Amino acid sequence: MNALNDSYGLHAGVPSVEVYRRLRTVAGLSDKAPEAVALALPNTWFGVVLHHEDEPIGMGRIIGDGGTAFQVVDICVHPAHQGRGLGKRIMAALTEELERRAPATAYISLIADGPARFLYEKFGFADTAEHGSIGMYRSMGAG
Repeated sequence: MNALNDSYGLHAGVPSVEVYRRLRTVAGLSDKAPEAVALALPNTWFGVVLHHEDEPIGMGRIIGDGGTAFQVVDICVHPAHQGRGLGKRIMAALTEELERRAPATAYISLIADGPARFLYEKFGFADTAEHGSIGMYRSMGAG
């Protein structure tokens, strides 16, 4: 770890509803309703919060059924702290926990936005289209 990263700490857990929403929006991800976040966070299989001098500036979570299917979600780092390998630290912690606890037959997925795909590829994730699959989604707010 270099001197720059000495002021960063990564801790297992999830942020508060308010911190979660702030981190998502400041990092350019969509906001979520507070009620939805309050329901979601306790159902996290594993999560991490990245702090800089006691201020939460990043996070990542794994959700899923605990046996067959997992999804990596909410990977974000405050823009003022990006470009320092912190997203890589978050992914490393999540991946280590998956390797430690998830069954060998588990399917782990994520949605890669833009150039984040290059980070995820470093952790063994591949484009599903190259394997005859296509990622799909449905937003409950869509008609």
